[in-house]
Amino acid sequence: MEDSVSMRAVVHGRVQGVFFRTFVEEHAQRLGLVGYVRNLPSDAVEVVAEGEREHVEKLVGYLEVGPPTAIVDGMDVNWSEYTGDHSGFRVRY
Repeated sequence: MEDSVSMRAVVHGRVQGVFFRTFVEEHAQRLGLVGYVRNLPSDAVEVVAEGEREHVEKLVGYLEVGPPTAIVDGMDVNWSEYTGDHSGFRVRY
């Protein structure tokens, strides 16, 4: 896919127990992205998303803010080539 990318973000702050995963899933699906979101043992949230660069960049913007009940203190973002390993976007438990 031309101009498609893969992105992995680890979001830090008050991001568990505040509907962060649902927030990410809804935005990613609306943007037509594939991948997943899951809680990490470190109290952070991991997001892996693939799709058109413009749409993935929009998702990163949403991650920086989060839902109203979240407090995002920081985020580590890594970009790489599109893999095509995912179908759909879902919450992993």
